[in-house]
Amino acid sequence: MRLDKFLKVSRIIKRRTLAKEVADQGRILINGIAAKASSTVKVGDELTIRFGQKVVTVQVDDLQETTKKEDASSLYTVIKEEKVEQ
Repeated sequence: MRLDKFLKVSRIIKRRTLAKEVADQGRILINGIAAKASSTVKVGDELTIRFGQKVVTVQVDDLQETTKKEDASSLYTVIKEEKVEQ
């Protein structure tokens, strides 16, 4: 599954266009490697996403084409969340 679609379906990032912009700015890593919006995400991958003042690391647990809002958090597990000093 494409990275931008996974971020939208899992609701880590609400809109696919925003997920694409974040990926194109180099703020997302898949298993430690910089990722583009079109990068493929697989179960077991570790995503590191930089949101302004914080960095969130999640592990992909499941891939779904669509999901309900209440089930979205079951697609990933948050490994760590840390604030970044600028």
